[in-house]
Amino acid sequence: MIRPLLLAGVAAMLLHTSARAADTPSPSPAEIRMRACLLVAADAHGLPPAMLVILLKVEGGTLGRVSQNTNDTVDIGPMQVNTIWVPKLAARWRTTPAAAFAALRDSLCANLEGGAWILRQALDEARGDFWRGVGLYHSHTTAYSDRYLRKVLDASLRLQSQARKAAARPDAARE
Repeated sequence: MIRPLLLAGVAAMLLHTSARAADTPSPSPAEIRMRACLLVAADAHGLPPAMLVILLKVEGGTLGRVSQNTNDTVDIGPMQVNTIWVPKLAARWRTTPAAAFAALRDSLCANLEGGAWILRQALDEARGDFWRGVGLYHSHTTAYSDRYLRKVLDASLRLQSQARKAAARPDAARE
């Protein structure tokens, strides 16, 4: 399974701007904002930032995207937050369900915070079993949870490979 130190390494590679190659442009304002939102959400909920990066890769959502599910729910935005969570997030954010839905769909920071909060709920439910909690983030059905964990592992290994390649580039900036 995935080791927590691997997650930390992946996060460091993805979130650290000074490790860019000399000829690579500075991060865009959107990249800086995404990093900031991700780090704040991870910190607020006691999560490894890399886990949120990996879930973003696995979920494959984008800002403004709403994806229909076969069970008459939809998944919203980058973290693909399911509509079953909208009433709970609306109560947490002290807003209406319609406003929470719009925020999840249209605000990167809100979507990351919502997804991080949901992951925290799943991890708490798993009572210390980190990987069970990650599976519960997706589904409480064992077969779906297990399939999701496989996707998480595959995404982690791809990101680790990218990090190794980036670190091995001779033109990469070194601290």
